[in-house]
Amino acid sequence: MSSMDIPGLDVSTRVRARDIPMTAIANVQRKLLLISGAVDATDHDVSMSIPLPAPGRWTIVKAETNLTDQTWVAMQITTDEDTTFVNDSDTMISSCQFSKTFMTPDARRLTFYQGEVRPGEAAVKMFDLECTSGRPTYAHARYSRVATDTVERSEDVLQQLVVDGMPQKPVLELIVPVTVVG
Repeated sequence: MSSMDIPGLDVSTRVRARDIPMTAIANVQRKLLLISGAVDATDHDVSMSIPLPAPGRWTIVKAETNLTDQTWVAMQITTDEDTTFVNDSDTMISSCQFSKTFMTPDARRLTFYQGEVRPGEAAVKMFDLECTSGRPTYAHARYSRVATDTVERSEDVLQQLVVDGMPQKPVLELIVPVTVVG
C-alpha cells in the first residue's frame, strides 16, 4: 500500500515544495557556472553565496522554477561589494522569458523585465560576473503585478522599480553548493 492509498498521508493537493535548495556546477576551464533550483518565497528576497573555485570573470547561466502562486513580471539581481556585472561587447546578457534588461551605472544591479514567468515555469538568465573574491554573493528580487492595479498603473510601477530598484524585503540566505569540473 502506498502513502497515496492511506487517508491523511496524501499531501499533494495541500503542500507544495518549500526551501528548494539551489545547486551549481562550475567548469573551471570555461569559467562557466550553471545554477539550478526553485523559488517558493513571495515575501522574501533570496540571497545566494556561491563558493567559486577561483575569483575572476565567470559566465553565469541560472535556471529557477517559480513555485509561487504569482506571475513574475520582473527579476532583479543585486551584487555584493566584491562583485559586478560585466557589460562589454563580449558579454551576452539574456533571458528566455524577459526581452529587456537594465543595468545601473555602477554595474551592481541588473533587472530583467518586459516578460513574465508564470507559476510552475522556469526562468533562465545568462550574464557575466566579475568576482574579486572567490565567494560572491548576490540577491534576487521578483516583482509581481498587484491584481487591483490597472494595466497603466502596473506599467508605471514597473518602470519606476526598474530605474529605482525594488525595495528590499526580508532575506532568505542560501549557500549554493558547487560541484567543480574541468
